[in-house]
Amino acid sequence: MPAPQRLDVLVVDSDESTTLELKDMLTEDGFQVHVLGDPSRAVEEVRRGRYQLVLLDVSPPADRGVDLLEQIRAVDSDLCVIAMTALPTVEVAVRTLKQAAYDYLQKPLAAEELRAVIQAAIREKGLLVDIETRLNQVVGGRLRDRRKGLELTLKQLANRTGLSVSLISQIELGKSAASMSTLHKLSTALGVRMTYFFETI
Repeated sequence: MPAPQRLDVLVVDSDESTTLELKDMLTEDGFQVHVLGDPSRAVEEVRRGRYQLVLLDVSPPADRGVDLLEQIRAVDSDLCVIAMTALPTVEVAVRTLKQAAYDYLQKPLAAEELRAVIQAAIREKGLLVDIETRLNQVVGGRLRDRRKGLELTLKQLANRTGLSVSLISQIELGKSAASMSTLHKLSTALGVRMTYFFETI
């Protein structure tokens, strides 16, 4: 079985302590991390097209950081960029978000806050972590949407299908892969074709 494809993250920050801390944390979380202490090389790195997520420092002098974000956008308009700064200001936040930064975070970054932002970005932008994880997330989301659309509780759906509440909950959360037999039971109970769970994937 091939190894899962991990999300490639580029950290751009001239502060060595920040880059080391972020690299350790993100690597521990299973990401492939490249750090860049020289922001002038960031556009060249992005142009290679290997990253799905960039953590970009826009600390003062802020113009330099926001200008760099503009240059990155000129190369890749869809790349997910999370901006971070040691000295947040409303002006820079507005300029950064106008350049389609996904979020604007204050340093030092709180690990749990950063993890939550990254996970939200992965969900909302459909970033590829690995094919199986992405598939489980999509199937789980569609199962939950259909169940709630029919105003069924987990218990009611479990009763209809003979499946456990725990299993259905795990599938909805994308934490468990559903077998074809399980999907057949769920689609029948929800009044949809099995293809409903896979359309547009």
